Amino acid sequence: MIRFARLLLPALAVSCLGSVAWAADCTSPVAATDLIKPGTLVMSTNPTLPPLQYVDKSGQLVGMRIALGQEIAKRLCLAPEFVKIEFDAMIPGLKGGRWDMIDTGIFFTPERAKLMQMIPYEMQAISISVPPDSKAPVTKLEDLEGKTVGVEIGGFEENKAKSIDAELKAKGGKGMTIRTFDSFALAYQALRAGQVDAVVSIDGVAKEYADRGSFKRAISGLYPTPVALAFKSKPLADAVLKVLDAMQKDGSYKALFDQYGVVAPAGALTVQGPAT
Repeated sequence: MIRFARLLLPALAVSCLGSVAWAADCTSPVAATDLIKPGTLVMSTNPTLPPLQYVDKSGQLVGMRIALGQEIAKRLCLAPEFVKIEFDAMIPGLKGGRWDMIDTGIFFTPERAKLMQMIPYEMQAISISVPPDSKAPVTKLEDLEGKTVGVEIGGFEENKAKSIDAELKAKGGKGMTIRTFDSFALAYQALRAGQVDAVVSIDGVAKEYADRGSFKRAISGLYPTPVALAFKSKPLADAVLKVLDAMQKDGSYKALFDQYGVVAPAGALTVQGPAT
């Protein structure tokens, strides 16, 4: 495993303009005891995934998931505050009371639902990105045989990269060399520099880079899986679920997802997690 300098440390909290007015206009249904900071919804995010969550040229935190977090806070009469942090600190930070909600597109798994309250709200799948001028075509997973592949450490994508490697080896091949990075931004920088042959990321991010012409999305739609918001507090998760239900009913949920080409999971949204 190859580790690089922590891009997002120390953690940086970002308060959104207008949040004080939002919080003052109504009374929050969330008890102060279910928040780490009174009147504030503190959310963690790793802003390295354009167009879902990233820092724009003016230094502003933007993207679909940021907009969703802001809207959730507004409807809960809370001030939104984002903590920018690398992915592998998300779950420990939630359990340690550093933030109220993980708003970074964490993939849902039954194992993770044993650790925290989760609301699967979005569908994402895995893509394989390659340089735009790659001379070795990648049209199927077998084409990754013998290649060096970059991926962000600690997430669903790393697990799936390992699964692909295992599948290739199970067929008698030598598999891939997997290099892990602290963020997708660093993984894509390594791809641009020729340090890796491909990057395993999510469809939304790979499509954004392909649309920019930076990289080519060679394979997409692998392992479609729900993406979730995550919480330590069950009452807070229940309150957020009511907000999402209201957004679905008034059309703002679909409008936001359509704007970014994101797909919602089929059926009603639910909170899934350990019993309290």
